[in-house]
Amino acid sequence: MAAPLKTAGFVPRTVFEVSSSITRSYYLGHHASALASMRKVLSNISLILECRDSRVPLTSANPLLEAALAGRDRIIVYTKADLCAPASANRWIEKQEHLLTEFAPARKGAGSTQVVFTDERSPRLMRQLIEAVKARAAAEESLTGVQALVVGMPNAGKSTLLNALRRVGMQLPKAARTGAQPGVTRKLSTPVRVIPEDVPGGIDQGVFVVDTPGVFVPYVGDVESMLKLSLVGCVKDGLVPAETVADYLLFRLNLRDPGLYAELCAPTNDVRQFLDGVAVRTGKLLKGGVPSQEQAADWVVQQWRKGNLGRFGLDDVSEESLRAWRAKALAGEDQQPLSMSQAKKREKEARKERHAAKRQTAEGA
Repeated sequence: MAAPLKTAGFVPRTVFEVSSSITRSYYLGHHASALASMRKVLSNISLILECRDSRVPLTSANPLLEAALAGRDRIIVYTKADLCAPASANRWIEKQEHLLTEFAPARKGAGSTQVVFTDERSPRLMRQLIEAVKARAAAEESLTGVQALVVGMPNAGKSTLLNALRRVGMQLPKAARTGAQPGVTRKLSTPVRVIPEDVPGGIDQGVFVVDTPGVFVPYVGDVESMLKLSLVGCVKDGLVPAETVADYLLFRLNLRDPGLYAELCAPTNDVRQFLDGVAVRTGKLLKGGVPSQEQAADWVVQQWRKGNLGRFGLDDVSEESLRAWRAKALAGEDQQPLSMSQAKKREKEARKERHAAKRQTAEGA
C-alpha cells in the first residue's frame, strides 16, 4: 500500500478500528442449495469460469467453490477491471495477471488454472477471454458442445459476464438478469450458448455457459475482509451498517488521496464530519435541514462503486502478499471453511489462550 499522503497538514489514519462484533456472514439457504446443485451437474461440466472482483482479487476468492469444484479446468476471471485502474492501464493489468497466475495456489486434484482480467465494456478484454475459452473448448473435443459453469461470490459479476460473452461471442442480446444488489440469480440457469460452432477450429456445437447464484463463505474470519466485501457489494447493503462501510471507504480514500473527495468535504478522519459534508453537498437532508448521514453513506458508497471517487483496489497485490496468501491457502487445503459456530468457538478459545498468556506474563514479572 502506498504511504499515507498529507494534504495541508492532514494526516490520515494508518489503522482502521472497528468492532469485531459486526456481522461476518452472508451465507444464505440458497447459497448452500446452489453449491449442492453445482456438484450434481459437475459431471457435465468441462470448464469453470470463476469470477472474482478485481478490486478485491484475494478477498473475493471462495474456498467453498475451490473445494466443491476441484478437478475441472478453471479460468479465474477478475471482473470489473475498469473500476480498479484507468482504461489505459494495460501494463498494470498485465502485471496483475502475471502475479496472480504465478502465485495461484496449486491445490491437490485441481485442473489447470488460467487468469484473465475483464471489463464487460471492453470488447478487447472480452475477446481475450473468448479466445481462452475457445482454446479450452478445442482441446476438449466434445461432439455435443462444451459446457462451462460460471461461479463466484455474490455480485462478483457472473451474470454480467455471461451477457458480455454472449454479446461479443454471438452478437446476441443478454440472457441473464442482473442487478446492483447480490441475490438476483437464485438457481442454476439453463445452458446459454456464448460461442458458436466452429468445426474447422475444433469446436462442435459451440460453447454453453450455465449461470449460478453467488455463494458466500459461511464465516469471514477477518473483520477487514468483511468490510472490503461489503464495500464492493458482495454483501447485501445494510447487513453491515452503511455508516461503518462509509467510514472504511473514507479510511481507504485518505490513504489513497484525500483530494478524491475534495468537492464533498475537507480532508478528515471523522466519518460524521465527512457524511455531513456529503449530505449538505448532495442535498441528503432531513426535516429542518438536518444532514442524513445514512443517506449520505449510501450515496457515497454507490459513487465509489461506480468509479466516481477514484478507481483502485482494496487488496495488496504484491509478491510478498501473494506468497503469504498462497501459503495460507495451501496450508488449509485439506480443511473445509469454518461454519459460524465453529469460527466463534475457535475465536473464544483463542481469546482464552491470549488472556492466559497475559496472566502468566504478569505473574512472572
